Amino acid sequence: RAEAQQNQSDLELIAIAWEDWGVTTFDKLIGMFGLAVWDRERQELSLGRDRSGARTVYYTTTGATRWVSSNLRDLAPYRSTELDQIALRDYLCCAFVPGDRTMWQQVREIRPGTHLKLPGEEIGGDWQIRQRTGDERLSLEQWGDQLISLLEQVTREYLPADEPVGVFLSGGLDSSLITALAAKFHPAPVHTYSIHFGQQLANELEFSSLVANYCQTEHHILEIPLAEMWQRLPETMAVLDDPIGDPLTVPNLLLGRLARQDVKVVLNGEGGDPCFGGPKNQPMMIHSLYRDINQQNSLSAYLQSFQKCAIDLPQLLKPDVWERVKLEPSVFDRDLNSDASYLNRLMALNIKFKGADQIMTKVNNLTQAAGLQGRSPLFDSRVIDFSMEVPPTYKLNGTIEKAVLKQAAINLLPSSIIHRPKSGMMVPVHLGFRDDWQRQARGLLLSRRAKISPYLNQAPIRDWLKYQGDPWGRYGVKLWLLASLEYWLQAN
Repeated sequence: RAEAQQNQSDLELIAIAWEDWGVTTFDKLIGMFGLAVWDRERQELSLGRDRSGARTVYYTTTGATRWVSSNLRDLAPYRSTELDQIALRDYLCCAFVPGDRTMWQQVREIRPGTHLKLPGEEIGGDWQIRQRTGDERLSLEQWGDQLISLLEQVTREYLPADEPVGVFLSGGLDSSLITALAAKFHPAPVHTYSIHFGQQLANELEFSSLVANYCQTEHHILEIPLAEMWQRLPETMAVLDDPIGDPLTVPNLLLGRLARQDVKVVLNGEGGDPCFGGPKNQPMMIHSLYRDINQQNSLSAYLQSFQKCAIDLPQLLKPDVWERVKLEPSVFDRDLNSDASYLNRLMALNIKFKGADQIMTKVNNLTQAAGLQGRSPLFDSRVIDFSMEVPPTYKLNGTIEKAVLKQAAINLLPSSIIHRPKSGMMVPVHLGFRDDWQRQARGLLLSRRAKISPYLNQAPIRDWLKYQGDPWGRYGVKLWLLASLEYWLQAN
């Protein structure tokens, strides 16, 4: 039987597997997929999604006929235009919509690693992101050896056969490691792509160029002026399934269009932070030490760690909306209060929600819109499983971040890349709203015809446009989040 299957397509192999295993086929598949399987004998439709959430599957929840699609936009003719106000609340806190909700009341999303059977809406799936205690006697070096062996296997599988491949290269550890692995194993040309926002602004070109030269890639640099950032925001929001308020959405789309001139497949370093203890866990780790002093509950601290609009909700949301959503449970509660180590709880949250609902959805939507296939080796389900076996002290230990990933990269990258401080890709939205976008943003967000006007009060938005009313000074991030939402609603 195995020999007869060698020339079968992926879909034909899945059909053969379904005959033997039925719905448990979803649990045995490795890779990126969103599938709908109609079983004629049982008269059942089964919907399944890969374990890391690289592909999406949406379905309507009301009516005699249910509609299913891999893109939320395709369901527009079959749903109402009523917003899910809990999803709106969560978007304002996180800059994405977490969990199985979408921004529309009558549409839900299959969660990563689960499947849904219709009729009956029976949800199943046996893959869970849970702490698995590995051998604590192993040294950091031994864990690093195991990790690099796994990453080499996964990256080789993700490389396209006999054609060039691209890598989005920021110059940070994660994208640099994927670049080094691609250059090591790919016989065809490797193209790398980096961005900046003008030579007068801070950038990471020094580091991305260092990696490109070290790995001998064909390197491409794209400058994105602030005026173009704003100009391209409407078309970027129009290709996203749910709104995403991350300022990197526009640069990701423009970089994808540049890459499409050379390649059809592009890799990225997404996944390194959520899987291996990146710096964004540190505020919550500090909270765990001082929560008895500041008397702040874990959910409130977690929402505020996103540094978006969590503390502004009572003033930002219209009174009737706030009353309707303020006591509704959070999708984060269960994982935040699990029995796992505190760091692994935070990692599970980041993987399940920020990973699947922001990072992977963004990669999927924007690379497809550019005519590319985006692949994320560090977010492969096997890498996720491995990361939950690594002892927490080998991931985030005090101020040392991603120690095991740095160890894995030790023979592939210069020390100056491995041990450089984490900076992140800083998109200058604060400067943009202050100097370039003020007039356009005011007309967009304060208009009586704005799509957000039935839900949000204008007073705090007006203050933010004046750079007032926020002691932390995160005006640019908040305004970008709201502008992204407004343009997404206009497009949908």
